[in-house]
Amino acid sequence: MPIINFIEQEDFEKAVDILEKNIPTRLIRKVLEADCGSHYIKNIERHHKMAHRELCELLVEERGVDLFVNRAEAKEEIIALKEQLLRRVASEDVVKELYANHPAQDRKLEAVGYMYKPLAGKRWVKGKGYAGDFVRAVGFPEIFAGMENSGQKAKKHYEDIMPRLPKIELKAYQKRMKNRMLANLNGESENRNCMVSLPTGGGKTRIAVEAFLEWMQRRFEEQKYLIWIAQSEELCEQCISCIQEIWSNKEFILPLRIYRYFSKYSPRPEDLQGGVIVCNIQKLHSQLKTDNREMVKKILSHTGAMIIDEAHRASTLMYDGLLELAADVTKGRMFPICGLSATPGRTKIEEEGKKLIGRFEANLIIPEFQGEDSIYRNHPLQYFKDRKYLSKTRHILYRSQNVYELTDQNLKEMEQDENAEYPNVFLKKIAEDSKNNQMILDRICEIEKGKPTLVYTCTVRQAKYFSLYMTHQGYRSAYVDSTTDESMRRRIIADFKRGDIQFLFNYGVLTTGFDAPKVEYIVLARPIRSEIMYEQIIGRGIRGVAFGGTELCTIIDFFDNSIIQGEPKSFERFREYWDMELDGENIS
Repeated sequence: MPIINFIEQEDFEKAVDILEKNIPTRLIRKVLEADCGSHYIKNIERHHKMAHRELCELLVEERGVDLFVNRAEAKEEIIALKEQLLRRVASEDVVKELYANHPAQDRKLEAVGYMYKPLAGKRWVKGKGYAGDFVRAVGFPEIFAGMENSGQKAKKHYEDIMPRLPKIELKAYQKRMKNRMLANLNGESENRNCMVSLPTGGGKTRIAVEAFLEWMQRRFEEQKYLIWIAQSEELCEQCISCIQEIWSNKEFILPLRIYRYFSKYSPRPEDLQGGVIVCNIQKLHSQLKTDNREMVKKILSHTGAMIIDEAHRASTLMYDGLLELAADVTKGRMFPICGLSATPGRTKIEEEGKKLIGRFEANLIIPEFQGEDSIYRNHPLQYFKDRKYLSKTRHILYRSQNVYELTDQNLKEMEQDENAEYPNVFLKKIAEDSKNNQMILDRICEIEKGKPTLVYTCTVRQAKYFSLYMTHQGYRSAYVDSTTDESMRRRIIADFKRGDIQFLFNYGVLTTGFDAPKVEYIVLARPIRSEIMYEQIIGRGIRGVAFGGTELCTIIDFFDNSIIQGEPKSFERFREYWDMELDGENIS
């Protein structure tokens, strides 16, 4: 039986039937417009005015199991919808029972007529008591109570990883880089800092984990710490998974404790006994302003080494403060610091900025090509492609004829930061261009069915609209954004990796820490200014078959940035990636 947005066809039809019979067209349309924008809904209807039932179907397709969740953008409309269902579907006895179990906190009500509004406006917690009681009261399938986050095993603030066999082998180039890192760490020079540079997908995290776990093994026994600083929760979890896998496959005797020190996680002082602390700089920076400052100082004073992922970000004031504190508590005898950077084709660390030169330049570790591989010294990317570590790439550029103007203030703000992205108000203007949206959607619909496709949009609403449009066209699609709860995001991504979802739309969340090696298409439905972001995005799809990826990844790029008031063309900086470069308007 087909599944629509995690809902079985039978349950989908039942929900639509109830909405069709009890909710007026005007209210259904108001919810859709609040969620996605009236111009998007009008665009869906530009060739066909939808009947009442079709609008009900569209609503269930768009919201899925979160139909009754009071999202901020459509809170009043959803409350009105729930109130209407209670009035039209539930009997008075059912409403009284529902109110008895979930009364208003500020007053006691006896008359049924006064119960509908407070019941409809109650806080909705997915999968919990009120949500389940409400959907039963109005006759909806249980799935519409929502999937609760607590269904997953809660993560602890730390993990104890037990060692086991067998050993996992690195590739030849990875072994060479690991050995250079160990030689650097074990060297007599006082400067043991380094910068490891590899193309996205080349395995820099794996190499660093292998080298530093081996070097830190006896230091862990002395209750020393390896601090790993990542930029997002996804990257932190990805790092933890990598450490778990590697330590579990080593012939080490003792367990290793990994501490989560990001997002909602903080280690308790009584749990600290050496190991790996995985954190982000924002968390450390904020902790230094609280009562936990002394705990951070204690950790730094017992740190054996630090790894900074995405080291191009390590020139900020937050890093300055952290490293100055580390130098102070270690009395100038600093631990080794390793920076990781995805910078294919670069051989000079100067591009990482003046501050990074001082911290990492003396020990730049990049792939070395010897013997018959020496032909790749000036063409490192070709080595990774020929060995199928990276996929072949095809870049298709659609040159828009639209001119999107930035304000003088926009330009001034971007001049201050070369990696700053286009302002949200500017991206919103592009996202609301109906003609441009339809051009993008028409091209997406041409992608062969079954080809896993990641789409990056200008706004959250555009991601919702594109996903809704494709679902309405009969494709399996979904979207995620920063507000998508953890359990739903995990399920969507898992379904995407399995191939149950073909099109995954997102705004601002799947640039790093997202691992789906079978991606065959990446669609840039937004302009990208930052070279770093552009590289991170295309890195989601260029893993080769030797690392479980694909032979070919196609990048469809809808924005020639030269039309945006002379802004640089991000894609042009990555021409060394492209095996094929095509003009989207002239593909036969």
